[in-house]
Formats: sequence, C-alpha cells, structure tokens
Amino acid sequence: MMLFKLPIRNMRRSIRDYAIYFFTLIIGVSVFYVFNSISGQAAMMEVSRSRNDIVELLGTTISGVSVFVAVILALLIVYASRFLMKRRNREFALYMLLGMSKGKISAILLVETILIGIGSLVVGIGVGIGLSQLMSALVVNLFEADMSAFRFTISGKSIVMTIIYFAIMYLVVMIFNSTTVTRMKLINLIQSGKKSERIRLKNPILCVIIFIASAAVLGYAYYEVGWNYGELNQRKMALMIGMGALSTFFIFWSVSGLFLRIIMSMKNVYHRGLNAFTFRQLSSKVNTMVFSMTVICLMLFVTICALTAAFSIRNSLNSNIKELCPADAEINFAADEMGISEIYADCGYDITDGFKEYSEITIYGDPSFILAASLGSHLESIRANYRFLDYESPEEIVKLSEYNKLMELYGKETLEMEDDEFILICDFKSMKAVRDEALDTGSEITVFGKTLHSKYSECRDGFISISAQHVNIGVFIVPDEIVPEDCAKEYRFIGNYDGTTKEELEAVESVQRERFNAVYQGFGTVREGAVYDGSINTKLDIFEAAVGLGAILAFLGLYIGLVFLIACGAILALKELSESVDSLPRYEMLRKIGAEERDINISLFRQTGVFFLLPLVLAIVHSVFGMKFATQVMEVFGTDGIKESIILTSIILLVIYGGYFLVTFYNSRWIIKGRELA
Repeated sequence: MMLFKLPIRNMRRSIRDYAIYFFTLIIGVSVFYVFNSISGQAAMMEVSRSRNDIVELLGTTISGVSVFVAVILALLIVYASRFLMKRRNREFALYMLLGMSKGKISAILLVETILIGIGSLVVGIGVGIGLSQLMSALVVNLFEADMSAFRFTISGKSIVMTIIYFAIMYLVVMIFNSTTVTRMKLINLIQSGKKSERIRLKNPILCVIIFIASAAVLGYAYYEVGWNYGELNQRKMALMIGMGALSTFFIFWSVSGLFLRIIMSMKNVYHRGLNAFTFRQLSSKVNTMVFSMTVICLMLFVTICALTAAFSIRNSLNSNIKELCPADAEINFAADEMGISEIYADCGYDITDGFKEYSEITIYGDPSFILAASLGSHLESIRANYRFLDYESPEEIVKLSEYNKLMELYGKETLEMEDDEFILICDFKSMKAVRDEALDTGSEITVFGKTLHSKYSECRDGFISISAQHVNIGVFIVPDEIVPEDCAKEYRFIGNYDGTTKEELEAVESVQRERFNAVYQGFGTVREGAVYDGSINTKLDIFEAAVGLGAILAFLGLYIGLVFLIACGAILALKELSESVDSLPRYEMLRKIGAEERDINISLFRQTGVFFLLPLVLAIVHSVFGMKFATQVMEVFGTDGIKESIILTSIILLVIYGGYFLVTFYNSRWIIKGRELA
C-alpha cells in the first residue's frame, strides 16, 4: 500500500516540479493524436473521391512521420526524466538513510511513471479530441470541403495508436529510471546540492580564431546554397549541411568561451547590480550546453524553414490555379499525319463536343534548334555558370497566330511582331534568368533555315499548357510563314466545358475522359501500326493535386514544426529548472548579503531570456539564408504568400517557444525562493 500512497503524496508535493514534464507530455500526446486523426476527421466531410484518396495518402504519410516524431518525443521524455531524477536527489538520499532498498525506490518510480503516463494519456487524448474538432476548420480550408456534413467524431484507431506509442515511450523511461537507481550512491546523492559547476575560462585567442573561422565557413555555406545554387548537387548539398552544422557547434563553443571575458572587460556593466552573478550563471549554463544548443538551434532552423515553406507553397499553389489554369481541359497527342481533331474523328468522336470554346495549337521543332543553339554567343558563359542544364534538349516553337488564339481563350494579352522577329515566353524564374542573359534587342536565332532577331531584350512572362506551377522553361513564338507543317511535334486541344455548375462541369469531364481513353487505347486498331503518346489534363485534376500537395505539406510542416518546437522549449526549460535547483545555495547567499528580491528576479529573467534567445537568434540567421535557398527550390510553385507565411510561423514560434520561456521563468522563480522538498 505504501508503494501507492508514497508516489501520490510525492506527486502532490512536487506538483510544480512536474509542471513542465506533465505539460510537455500532454502537448505531445494531444499533438500526436490530432495529426494521426486527420484522415478520420476529413472522412466525416463530403470530399470528392480524388480528394479522399489524397486524405488517405496524407494519413499514411503522417503515420510514417509519426515513427520519427515518436523517437523525438521518447528522447525528450527521457531527458525530462533526468531532470526529475536530479531534482529528487535529496529525497532519494533520505529514503536510503531510512533503510529503503534500491528495489523499492525503483518500484516507487515505476508507480509514479505509470500514474503520470495514465494521467498524461487521459488528459492529452481529451485535449487532442477537442483540438481535432478545431482542426476540422483547417481541413475544410485546405481541402475546401463541405462543412455541412461534419459531425463530432472520435478516432478510435488514433487513440489506440497514441496509447501504444506512448506506452512504449514510458516503458523506456521506466528502464532508464531503474538503471539510474541501481547506480545511485548515497554519498553522491547527499553532496549533489553542494557541487558547483566550475567555470573554465577558455583561451580567448583560440576562441576568437575558431569563431572567425566558423563564421567564414558558415558564410561560404550560405553563399553556396543561396547564390551559387546552380552548382549544387546531392553530394555538395550534404557537404554544405555538414559544414553548417559543424560551424554552428563551434560558434556556440567559441561564444561560450568569449562571452564572460567580454562582459568582464566591460567593468561598468559587469560590476553593476547583480550583473556579475547573472553573467557568470549564464556562462556556466552555456558552457555545459554547447552540443544541446547546437541541436536546438538546428531544430529551430528546420522548424522555421519547414513551417514557412509549407505554408508558402500551399498559398502559392492555390493562387497559381487562378493564374496558370485559365481553361478547363487540355488534350495532348504526339504529332502524326493527322491533327488532333482528325484523330478523334477517325475514332468516331467530335473533340469539340462538350466545349463551349476551344483552341488548337501545334508545337513545332527544328532538329538543329536546341538549347545550345538558342543561346548564341552567350553559350560558353552560360555553360560555365549553369553546368547542369541539358544543352541538347530541343526547343519548342509555336506559330504567332495559334498562340494569339490561345491567349484570347485564356483572356490574356496577344503579341505582335515583324516577319523577321521572334518572342521568347518563359515563366520558370531560374530558366528565365538564363534566357534573359542570352537575349538582347536584336539577338539572332536561326530556325527552319530562317534568321530571326529578338523583339525584346528579355523573356515575356507566359505559358502554353495549363498547370498549377510555373513550369514553362521557354517557348519561341515565330511568324507563321516560316514554319513548315511537316515539323510538328505535338498537337494540343485546349478548351472550356459547356457548363456552369460544378455538377455540369464534372459530368462533361467524365465524358471527355471516357472519350480520350477510347481514342488513346483504340486508335491503333483503326490505323495499323499507329502508336500515340497522349494525355488529358484538366483544371479539376490540377486543382485536386494542388489542394492535396498543399494540404500534405502544410500538415507535415505543422506536425514536425510543432514537435520540434515542443522539444526545443522543453529541453531549454528543463535545463534552466535543473540549474535553478543547483543554484539554490547561491541565491540564498545573495539574500544573505542584502540583495533585493526584485533584483534577483530581474537577474533570473535575464538569464532565462538570454538562454532561450541564443539558439533562436542563430536559428533565425540560418533561416534567412535557408529561405533564400528554399525560395529557389520553391520557385516552380511560387512564393507569393511568403510574407504571410513568415508572419504565421512567427506567431506559432512566439506562442509555443515564448510560452515555454514564461513557464520556465515563473517555475524557476518559485524554485529559487527555496521551496525545496522537505
């Protein structure tokens, strides 16, 4: 009976000691449940079949990521247990002095772990169930589902998964606690509160050298990923990541050695109030947390970039559909002796049936007109800067009249040119930079044996095919009369359905798909030996894919970002609380020599604030250059909503990371008032 009464009594008396631990467990359980129940929430709404497939894919992806998340949370829980074990050294010493065996101490810890585990699971799942209903609003926003079909739901599968994962984590904690107890020595437990961390002042010259070298290496890595992006390959990218991580470690190592010396050299600052005590305390913490600071900094960096990039891509994909998908459907067939309308007619179909407006366009090609030829005299300089381009790829050519008809269908600006001119359209930013370098007013190309010069000194923004991304790497618009008909490469039919309501549009699309499949599969039986490479792409498909990709990225970014933030905040909080326990005699000495309680609180606030700010500041610096790289990777999706994404990420960071800071400060203030276990 004592094994149950004593743990409950201990937990009641140490409720503040367990606050961060229990708070972290509840957040971890609730976040784990919420994200693993997303597919169940979305299933309660009217989601189209294709979107429901995306929801299933999202659920599968999150389940896979949950394994990684569980490992992070397990390490965090073990780390938190170390704090609680250290906090209770005097208690364990008292048990051993009273004759209690290590086996009984282990049994007490086992009961406590079970009680905390059950409590955190019950409360966390309860909170998670509530939050999952709020998550439905986000699901509706991302999937644009019908909220009228929503009803309150509890995911039994997610509850079971959460219980299993966290039961395994708590089992690991039990093993860790038992191992720790078996290694306890009474003398160490008694003297644990008297040990003081020695501040070893590092060689300042060595610290300066290492800091400068690390900053230089970090600057080089920033340059390579931010401005020399064209030179990156998988191996070099891994090298830059390694250099960045190693430089981060040595920056913290050198700063921990320089920090106190710099402050000590500023006599007016160092000797003012309790600053001498404050900065020595802070220096001691940073000295013992160099590796942890590095890990936390890198996790914060990943969190900031992941959240910002995920939200930005999602917002850009949604806005891109309006701009880049101005028609309902596009049907493509590789060129043959007949045009695309004749191919359909030969199979007994009228391709225009079901379309209220449409346009046909042919993509032409000149075997000698490849990317290398289109770059003219700028080829060698461009090749030196962009080594990974395929300079043998054929260029696409379109007649001016057909392009203008398509632009009229799209509701966009048409083009005009002289008989000896050409216009290059492109909307893929990186490729546009290459094209613009090669273009200047009057620059020449030779196509179909004709010499043409550029009407403009840069690419015109534009595209041919409907899409949700900026993927046009370049199309040459030329006068009709220079294009021979026997050089056709591909036929495209683009149009708008004859319908207004969602149901009418879906019905027309269903018919179009059936006809396309019949033509694609059956045309070879009509004309012996005919082989056709064709495809159909529709606005509805593009919309579904964009919504799905945006939702998956947003949820994964949120999931990983929230877990990383929880881990970072909890590690710093537990370290700070542990340091507060160790520093109790120092704070008692300050009071004895007459320090005001207000000054002690200000000192603690500064210590906690700087302790939380150090990894965050460097993580933000990393993120500035990391997002420079990310925007280049994301340019195919667009980065129009990046400012809004940064604001949203900042709010999430402020709420969670800032929340841990405040909870840590107030709990540390309570600890240093000497309210120890009796």
